[in-house]
Amino acid sequence: MKSLLKSLTSLHRDESGQGLVEYVLIIAVVALAATAGMSTLASTINSAFGKVGSILSSYTT
Repeated sequence: MKSLLKSLTSLHRDESGQGLVEYVLIIAVVALAATAGMSTLASTINSAFGKVGSILSSYTT
């Protein structure tokens, strides 16, 4: 029992993997934000190309 308690105390004090987990969480949040922003950006670009296409078609006819 004393050995188990000593092992658990040792694991609780060990924070070597904490930095890696924080970096992974930051990367996940950035990826989520980029994915969410891509949809808005894609629709804006699509709308701009549609407007340019309308203007060009009016000059060609």
